[in-house]
Amino acid sequence: MSLPSPPRPARRLAGPGESVPAVRVLREQEWQARRDAHFRRVDAWLAPHLDRRGERRAHPVEDFLFTYYSQRPARLRRWHPGAGVVLAGPAARSAYGDSRDYTTVPAGVVVDPAALAARVDTVRWIRDLLAATRARPAFLGCFGLHEWAMVYRQPQEEVRHAAWPLRLGAEGTDQVVETHRIRCSHFDAYRFFTEPARPRNTLRPARETQRDLEQPGCLHANMDLYKWAYKMSPHVRSELVADCFELAREIRELDMRASPYDLSALGYRPVPIETPEGRAEYAAAQRGFAERAGVLRDALVRACDDLLELAGQDGS
Repeated sequence: MSLPSPPRPARRLAGPGESVPAVRVLREQEWQARRDAHFRRVDAWLAPHLDRRGERRAHPVEDFLFTYYSQRPARLRRWHPGAGVVLAGPAARSAYGDSRDYTTVPAGVVVDPAALAARVDTVRWIRDLLAATRARPAFLGCFGLHEWAMVYRQPQEEVRHAAWPLRLGAEGTDQVVETHRIRCSHFDAYRFFTEPARPRNTLRPARETQRDLEQPGCLHANMDLYKWAYKMSPHVRSELVADCFELAREIRELDMRASPYDLSALGYRPVPIETPEGRAEYAAAQRGFAERAGVLRDALVRACDDLLELAGQDGS
């Protein structure tokens, strides 16, 4: 299979009402090949979820990214080249010409600079959070106890995934929480702790302190790379959004395998973090995810810097 041709050199193109910053131009064959590859990749994730949704069946692992995060499946499937890239050819005008996020230029269509200018504050906030997170050392001693703290002293019928039994039962689950040190730094995990579990956390995460506490070993902070990527869509390329989604899917599997739930009926072997062997397995997997997330976090920071530069802002 032949590789796509490299993008044409940067040009300056005038758009309706204002100029467009220096851009790359993708020929119709090039961008359609990228779009179709994105469709094939994403559809493998979407099809099972949409089938379950149509049958009103829930999956505690596979459906999480579609229920916890606000990105709809159709928006994940939609392909964008990112800001500053012109899609050439009549097919581009047909596919993107009616989108409020795009504008027409002589060579094709491009993400509207006005849409980017309106989101500069969001891009800067995301960049600052990601940069602050990557500057800290990774903490690999949490062992996924946040999921245990979410069901601590809670009746089975009230737990989030009530259809699935607790692997150690209610008493055994509570004992794990009571005999381990909990150090959850992620607000969006901590806020789901049961009331009795909250005082057992050594930190008090809050939305206001999110930038001060998030660290690159945290599974939830690394899953959230998907959220920060799609919140900047269509200004970041869809391949990067999909990379973050793929990592988040794998992290979610570890998250639930190490949780108090027994998901063996779904084919998930538990990671028994109540044992030294289970904690060692969890920490090793967490380290691997932190390394992979670091690459994506760097890519997102660079994307933010590029967007701020396109908008005439200083990214650092």
